[in-house]
Amino acid sequence: MTDRDGKAHRYTGVAVSDILQKAGVAMGKQLHGENLAQYMLAKAGDGYEVAFSLAELDSSFAEKTIILADEVDGALLPNGKGPFRIIVPSEKKPARSLWEVRTLIIRFGKDE
Repeated sequence: MTDRDGKAHRYTGVAVSDILQKAGVAMGKQLHGENLAQYMLAKAGDGYEVAFSLAELDSSFAEKTIILADEVDGALLPNGKGPFRIIVPSEKKPARSLWEVRTLIIRFGKDE
């Protein structure tokens, strides 16, 4: 992914969809009907928040794989940037690739 610094970096981590599936969130064949109204809210240590629909996180819907990274260019994320970062490849702006991820929350759109 190319960061705001204009340099390409290689991030390593786990697909967010794998984490959600292991946590029992409706993914794959279960992601239909009312489950499509669910979204994930990612919260950073500094209070920054970003939302993702479950469909854009699921490989049966989306072509890109969004990951929760813990390494950049072969090293752990630096202090003040980690321990985790959401990486959204192919977006024109890195605004949803948030640093210092602390919490992933699943909600239904109708809950708000």
